[in-house]
Amino acid sequence: MSSLEKELFLSKLPSRPPMPSGLQAGSKMKMGPGRKRDFSPVAWSHYFEAMEDIEIETSKDSFRIYKSGSDGPVLLLLHGGGHSALSWAVFTSMITNRVHCRVVAVDLRSHGDTKVKNSEDLSAETMSRDVGNIVETLYGANPPPILLIGHSMGGAIAVHTAAKNLVPSLLALCVIDVVEGTAMDALNSMQTFLRSRPKVFNSVENAIEWSVKSGQIRNLESARVSMVGQIKRCEDGINTPGSSQSIVDTAIHEEEEEAATEKEREPESSKKIKEDKPEYTWRIELSKTEKYWEGWFRGLSNLFLSCPVPKLLLLAGVDRLDRDLTIGQMQGKFQMQVLPQCGHAVHEDAPDKVAEAVATFMIRNKFTESKGEIQSTYPSF
Repeated sequence: MSSLEKELFLSKLPSRPPMPSGLQAGSKMKMGPGRKRDFSPVAWSHYFEAMEDIEIETSKDSFRIYKSGSDGPVLLLLHGGGHSALSWAVFTSMITNRVHCRVVAVDLRSHGDTKVKNSEDLSAETMSRDVGNIVETLYGANPPPILLIGHSMGGAIAVHTAAKNLVPSLLALCVIDVVEGTAMDALNSMQTFLRSRPKVFNSVENAIEWSVKSGQIRNLESARVSMVGQIKRCEDGINTPGSSQSIVDTAIHEEEEEAATEKEREPESSKKIKEDKPEYTWRIELSKTEKYWEGWFRGLSNLFLSCPVPKLLLLAGVDRLDRDLTIGQMQGKFQMQVLPQCGHAVHEDAPDKVAEAVATFMIRNKFTESKGEIQSTYPSF
C-alpha cells in the first residue's frame, strides 16, 4: 500500500468514482461480466536486466538494487515510504526504450530486500547518507553523471542528498508528487490512515487486488510487479522476512498446486492445502517511523529551490504547489509538469507519461540522446 505517501496527499488526490455502497477498501469485490482480471505477481526480470545486493564497506549494510541500460547518464531511483525499488519497474522499461540511459533502482533502508543493522533509523540524514554510500560503492571516486529521481519520501531524500552534495556527479534532480506544504498538512491524519489498512492478506494475489481496487496503484501492470516489494510472509503470527523473488516463486507454486489439487486430489486434501496457505503482511510498519516524518519534509521547498542543478517537479495536480514553490516556479527556478488523472503513485499510474516527461527534460538539457521520437503529451510550466 502507498502507506506514507498516499496519506500525505489524501486530501489532495484527484477524485475517483466512489466504491459501490457497503464496500470498503480491502473487501472482496465481485467482478462484472466478462473476463476476470489477472492479479498474479510478475517477476522483476520482466522489466530490469539485473538485480544485486551491494554491501557498504564501512557499515556492512546490504542494499538491494535493480539495474538496466548500458550507456548514458545514470537515473538513480528512490521509492516512496512503504514501497520498494520494484515500484519503478514499468517506468524503467519505458525510459530505457526512449533515451540512452542507465537505471539503478534502490531498495531504501528498512524497505524491500535491503538489510541494515539499524533498521529503525529512517532519519533524512541517515537515508541521504545511504544514497551517497551506494553511489560511492557502485562507482568509486569518479561516478558517472547521475540524475536523482525520487517519489514522495524518496523525493524528499533525493532533495536532502542533493542539498548535502552527497552525489558529486549530480546532473539534475527530479521530484515526483511531494511538496512540503501539502505533506506537512497531511501528517496529522497519517496514523488514522495507516490503521485503516488491512493488517494481513490471504495471498499475494489478494494484496495486488486490494492495491488496485483501493486506488493505491491504478495501473494493474505495475501493481503485479511492485506489490511484492511491499509485503512479506507471516509465520506463526511472527513477521518473517522474505525476498521479493521468493514471494513471486511461492505464489506461482501455490497457483500450480491449487490447480493440481482441484483436478487430482480429494476435497479433504484440497481443504488442508487451503488452510496451510501462508498469509502476508507489510514489510515495514510505517506507524513506528512517525518521529522521522517531519524531518523528511520540513524546509523541503527551500532545499529543493536551493539545489544548483536543473530541476523537474512532476505533480498529479497543480493544487499541490505551496507558496515557496509557486514563487519559484514563476521565477523559472525549475521545470514543472502536471499529469492529471493520476493518483499519488504517479510513476506507477502513468509510467509512460512520466517516462516521456523525464526523457524530454533530459534531451532539453542535453544530458542524453533520444532513441526515437519523444512526444510531450502535457505542457510544461
